[in-house]
Amino acid sequence: MKTKYLIIVVALLALACSLASAYDPSPLQDFCVAVKDLASALFVNGKFFKDPKLALDNDFFFSGLNVLRDTLNPLGSNLIAVNVDNLVGLNNLGISLARVDFAPYGLIPPHIHPCGTRFLIVLEGTLYIGFVTSNGDGNLLFTKMLYPEDVFIFPIGLIHFQLNVGKTNAVTFVGLSSQNPGVITIANAVFGFDPKINLDVLAKAF
Repeated sequence: MKTKYLIIVVALLALACSLASAYDPSPLQDFCVAVKDLASALFVNGKFFKDPKLALDNDFFFSGLNVLRDTLNPLGSNLIAVNVDNLVGLNNLGISLARVDFAPYGLIPPHIHPCGTRFLIVLEGTLYIGFVTSNGDGNLLFTKMLYPEDVFIFPIGLIHFQLNVGKTNAVTFVGLSSQNPGVITIANAVFGFDPKINLDVLAKAF
């Protein structure tokens, strides 16, 4: 009998852990338009939101993804994110998106999104892309050469990258399964911040 209850407890704990690590919460109503004026606002999912009866058409509208971004920087790439900060109607819907422009041989360096899976569709150019699985899965590398209208998925929390291997500009649109997926660029996180990680730690790790 004790074994039966132990199995039930373990199953419930596993369920609780899976729920605790789930993606953005399910919406509690049709929409929760984010608002900065707190005088008559409510609070949900990390943002204040307005009374749905006061929502406007423009709360669900963003313009500008057709504009070529400046890629004159060391990486040769530029990203414009569309998230709850500039499209307030996304609040509590669990998604965000971006446009990424690449100069020839431009790079989005290895990084992770700790809170969201990412999909990518190529509009122009030829990209070499890939991701690396976690330690438990053997750090396998999955790569692909992508061409216009190709789609690729980067699973949540895994290191991934994109490189324009063509001699012309490239453009992609990406979608993410979180309104705030976060981003950690590996090189910057390890080597680029103050206070710096102890050099003995870096020397032994690398």
